[in-house]
Amino acid sequence: MCCADYFGKDASEIRGKKLFLFDMDGTIYEEGRLFDGVLDLLQLIMVNGGYYVFITNNSSKSVNEYVEKVNRLGIRANRNNFFTSAQATIVYLNKNFPNAKVYCQGTKSLIRELFEAGIDVTEKVENEIDVVLVGFDTELTSQKIRNTCKILQEDVAYIATNQDLVCPVSFGFVPDCGSICGMIKNATGKEPVYIGKPNRIMIDCVREKLGYDCEHTVIIGDRLYTDIASGLNAGITAIAVLTGETSPIEINSSKYIPTYTFESVKEIYNIMGENSEK
Repeated sequence: MCCADYFGKDASEIRGKKLFLFDMDGTIYEEGRLFDGVLDLLQLIMVNGGYYVFITNNSSKSVNEYVEKVNRLGIRANRNNFFTSAQATIVYLNKNFPNAKVYCQGTKSLIRELFEAGIDVTEKVENEIDVVLVGFDTELTSQKIRNTCKILQEDVAYIATNQDLVCPVSFGFVPDCGSICGMIKNATGKEPVYIGKPNRIMIDCVREKLGYDCEHTVIIGDRLYTDIASGLNAGITAIAVLTGETSPIEINSSKYIPTYTFESVKEIYNIMGENSEK
């Protein structure tokens, strides 16, 4: 079947989608290598009158840094084409902990983004901290972990940007925020509230901001327990690609079954492209 996904399911209905939400690591690229078909698919989405947004759980970079990265890879995008777990965390903090003092174990970029959003953020062990926030920290040190564990001995709220266990890199994977939080749990017995995918907040924020309904929205990602789960939680079409963490065997045994599965975004372009050629 020309419009079939990896498992032979008819996926022709994706031609009618208008808002495309893309995960990044393992979905459209691997570190600095853009996957085949990405540029073609993004161009086709625009030609068809659609819109694409990159929604990533990776909080190690700021939105501006992500814009610069994808622009270098040849992708046309600006700040409006992004929504990160850091931005979702800012929404969550403003709603649930207004004016709170937040200790952040994260990159300089994450801390700067919080500060620029008006969050009272610190990297130090201080008095009267209300919230501990942990992100995917590519600048992680043992002192940061020690500080976090010390503050968590107090009665404070504890949140994390995302629960991804690993982040894809050129040689395989490295520990992501979920694994870092697992290490902290072993030391403190405490587990955070995770803000990013699979929480539907990221999808809902983008969809409502841009004015698209669930029927015309699709999420594309490589992780079942974050990307696909968030799509299912939000009531939208969820597409898994096999260029990152997920394998067909895992899909068959998972409780998070994607609406469709493709080897890569190139196969999605092939189906979408058939519609444009007619």
